[in-house]
Order: sequence, then C-alpha cells, then structure tokens
Amino acid sequence: MKPLEGIRVLDLSAVVSGPIATAIMADQGAEVIKVETPGGDLSRRIGPAKGQMSATFIAANRGKRSIVLDLKQHAAREVLTDLIRRADVLVENFRPGAMDRLGFSAETLADLNPMLVNLSITGFGQTGPYADGRVYDAVIQAVSGMCASHRERETQDPALVSTLLADKLTGLTAAQAVTAALFARSRTGRGGRVELSMLDAALAFQWPDAMYNHLFMDSPPDRFPRVGMTMRPYKTRDGFVAIMAPQQDEFESMCEGFGDPSIAEDPRFATTPMRARHGPELRAIFEPLAAQQDTDECVARMRAAGTPIGRVNEHDDVLTDPQVLHNDSIVEVDHGELGRVRLLRGAARFKGGEAHVPQPAPWLGEHGRQVLEELGYDAARIESLTTAGAVHLPKQAVKP
Repeated sequence: MKPLEGIRVLDLSAVVSGPIATAIMADQGAEVIKVETPGGDLSRRIGPAKGQMSATFIAANRGKRSIVLDLKQHAAREVLTDLIRRADVLVENFRPGAMDRLGFSAETLADLNPMLVNLSITGFGQTGPYADGRVYDAVIQAVSGMCASHRERETQDPALVSTLLADKLTGLTAAQAVTAALFARSRTGRGGRVELSMLDAALAFQWPDAMYNHLFMDSPPDRFPRVGMTMRPYKTRDGFVAIMAPQQDEFESMCEGFGDPSIAEDPRFATTPMRARHGPELRAIFEPLAAQQDTDECVARMRAAGTPIGRVNEHDDVLTDPQVLHNDSIVEVDHGELGRVRLLRGAARFKGGEAHVPQPAPWLGEHGRQVLEELGYDAARIESLTTAGAVHLPKQAVKP
C-alpha cells in the first residue's frame, strides 16, 4: 500500500509551486484532481511542448486527473463545492483574497468539509506591504537574499539561480506541511488551514548557511566567510569537477590528489575556518593543479582516497551517469500519443511497498466527464454544464 493511498487531493494550483507539491502526493498514492481554467495551466506553455503538453507541465503534473471549470460561473462553483465535500486536501496558490472572492473563504471551506486540509500558497504572505503583488520565482530569489548569495564571479553582482529554485523548494515544503496536517487530523478528527509563503520557504532555505552571519544577536562573533564564496567547479583538462573537503582528512586527501601534499602544511590552511578565510588564495593554488588533471582519473583517484568529489555532468551526461542508472532514478513512461517521456521516480523510496512508476500527466480537461460521473451527475446535468460553458470537456476523446 502506498503511503497516501485513499487520500483525495483537489489541486487548484498552477505553474510550479503547488503542482510540484501535489505531484509528490500523487507519487505517494494520493488521488489528485487538477482543476484548470478554460485556458489551462500556464505551465502547459513553458518549455518544449507537443501541442498542449509541455515538458514542464508533464513533470509537475504527473499522475493527476484534469477537469476544466470556469469558476466565474455559479454552476462551476457548485461543481467545485461538491468536489470539496469529498476531498481530504485542497491546494491553491491564488493571490490573497482570491478564494474569498470566489465564495470559498477558509471559514466556508471548513463548513463545507470539517475534515479538509486547506493549503494556501502565496508569494509573500496573506497580508503585508507586498502581499497584493504578482510573484514569480525570480522575485522571491531577489527579496529572500538568494540573489545576494549567488553572485557573478567577475563583477560580484547579485545573480539569479537559473532554475525555479524558490518555486520548487516551496513545493517540497508544501508537501511536507500537508502530510503533517493530515497526521494532525488523524489525532484531532478535524482538518485545518495551512498558510505557506514562498518568501518564508526561501528564507528557511537560506538560514543555515547563507544567512548564518545574521543569527547571533548579542555580542555576535566575527563574520565568517560564506560557504559558497569560492564554491565553484574546478576546470580540468577535459571537463570540470566539484569538490568539498571541510574535514581535515578530506582536505589532505584533496591536496594529495591534486599532486601536492605540502599544501596541507601551509599554516593559512591549517583548519576549516582558516581555509574559509583564505579561500581565494587556496583556490588560486588549486586551479592550475586541477587544469593538469584528466577528469575521470582525478575523480577515481580522489574518491578512492576519501575526497568528496563529483564529475560535473552536462545535462545529457546525467541520463547515463552510473549512479543515476544504478538508482533507477529516471524511468521511461508511455505517454500515449506523445510517445515515451522520461520522468523521475519519487526521491523518497518507501521500503516494503511496491516500486512506484510515475503516471502520465493529464490532457486539458481529460477526466472532466469521469469526475462529474463520480460525483453522481447524470448525462443531462453534464450536458447542461458543458452547454453553459461552466465545464469544458475535450471536443473528442484524448489518448492518455
């Protein structure tokens, strides 16, 4: 049995943060119904695509079913009400107040379904000076200090991480928060509301290292160089390697691996704090040594000696990396008329259960009729809803 088997999730979220959370729940056995607008989730148009199905959408919405509701219409909101009554979890990432304006305030949701876990994801929070602004990943990277943590090498200008880091870590935080709320429900017999902002998730992510100079308030110690200040790959003769050697034995094996054990005897590099303070000088010594190395030989030699090292994989290399293959991390999924797609198995492997293979993502509105029939709607009512435009069904059957 999968951990979340029997849990029904109503996913009103879009783009990345909410969908990532509910995709994890689907991986873990939950039944996830994705409610989309007539125009579809924006992520259907992000990244390489075949028709309405983009790579980003497929990855973030694997294993879900889709129904299209025009929530501007009263009849569509009635359908949503029926879905809420039978759900265990509702996830949305609308701007603050949007659910209230639709008639689904936190109080209304609790009245409709006292057992419902209601997760609301916002950019900055439900209230505050920034709360009403539109938010995407780059905005949160900027305000949370992430840009200041990732600076351009030459200019030291703040830089954006070129992946949707804030969105994805918010999704991970959201998935954990929902399961915690479900556990609490198992003890109290009632659901509840969970509020999560991308800003708070990003700040929590920053705090252990990027913001550690701001932790002590009373008689603070001297500032410590940031962990990542000199943390970038070393260029080898035919590629790049990444190394972290915070412990003394690791540092000594790194020096030996680069061919100069005497570096470890330099008093500037005698301890981890001293190496951090003299990071640029140490980097200047190691870079020409690394440039003389063949990547694979360097990795094999240092790994055997106990140095934490990894070959820098280009994206194509990830697909054939020996450890990735050994872990069976990437699986091929038959996505019907799209052909095969590569998806990731859930990172958490639950021992004793069946191995989970991620399922295809839904076409826009693909499961609308099926979901309505499960609610007990007869053919006449479904026809009335579609004629009015409250529910949008595919014009013809789509292949899953």
